[in-house]
Amino acid sequence: MDGKKRKSRIRRAIPLYIMVAPGFLYLLINNYVPMFGIVIAFKNINFSKGILKSDWAGLSNFEYLFKAPDALLITRNTLLYNVAFIIVNTVAAMVIAIILSEIRSKVKVRIFQSCVLIPSLISIIIVSYLAYAFLSGRTGFVNGMLAGAGRETISFYTEPEYWPGILIFINCWKGAGYSSVIYLAAIHGIDQEMYEAAEIDGATRWGKIRFITLPMLKSTVITLTLLSIGRIFYSDFGLFYQVPMNSGALINATNTIDTYVYRGLIELGDISMSSAACVYQSLVGFVLVLAANRITRKYSAENALF
Repeated sequence: MDGKKRKSRIRRAIPLYIMVAPGFLYLLINNYVPMFGIVIAFKNINFSKGILKSDWAGLSNFEYLFKAPDALLITRNTLLYNVAFIIVNTVAAMVIAIILSEIRSKVKVRIFQSCVLIPSLISIIIVSYLAYAFLSGRTGFVNGMLAGAGRETISFYTEPEYWPGILIFINCWKGAGYSSVIYLAAIHGIDQEMYEAAEIDGATRWGKIRFITLPMLKSTVITLTLLSIGRIFYSDFGLFYQVPMNSGALINATNTIDTYVYRGLIELGDISMSSAACVYQSLVGFVLVLAANRITRKYSAENALF
């Protein structure tokens, strides 16, 4: 009888298996099969011999990253920029989502969404060109405004002190629109009776945001933050390489692990060293996610990923 019940359950679940199959195959082919390439990080690749027959290098490929004179600089830049990105993007996305939720007119909401999302989508595609249009020494918008006001113009592409703020702003502009949609969906999922009850009790608009909206967004913030921590040792290559136009004068402010490895790959042509850096980034990200999730589970078990 148990066998018949099991077969019946499997038969009923066949449509679900068929629906899941494309996503599962994509995950398998795109995420798991390429993991075989991790062996490249531990070999001196010789394409005439092939990957498997190339000489074993052990951990020597990792020395390129750890013994580099700029190892501390690129690690510091990668970590600090990503921490700033997480904090600024989270705050900006929540503010945008709350503003959208507070606007009652559907027409205004659509207009506001367009104002937020369209620049984000455009910047994802041509962010370096837009940044250059604003920051160019001669024709840039910022210098045009300064010149019009009788102020001295700024040579942005030779002055590294401006770039931490520029990169944080551009990253926020690019990502805040998308993230705000996630927070807006979470806000719309909040039981409206809670707001009605608070209004009856005399709560102001700010009071409802402070005591209802923000606490109810806690789980979403924690989930997105945990996912972001997994890539804290990675950097947006286009943001750090293309936006500063690979300017040598800005290296100290814009050099991260990804751009450093890319420059090393271009100069040395050593794929094994680049693969070792990617393995290092992945392992550190994995450990950080486990650690952050464990801390979350200790203090707020219901919001942990696993």
